Amino acid sequence: MKNGTVKFFNESKGFGFIVEDDSKTEHFVHVSGLVDEIREGDAVEFDLKEGRKGLNAVDVRVI
Repeated sequence: MKNGTVKFFNESKGFGFIVEDDSKTEHFVHVSGLVDEIREGDAVEFDLKEGRKGLNAVDVRVI
């Protein structure tokens, strides 16, 4: 699993972005990929899965 920080998450629209700690790469996250509720600034761990527009964060958990 990778570690990162929630940069942005819009609860009403159900998506946001996570910045990976190691590479500083931004990854899209959709509410369907969440295990826990997330908020901006949360430290999270996640896996990556290929989506329609690139890699998406999935199995996102707050750490």
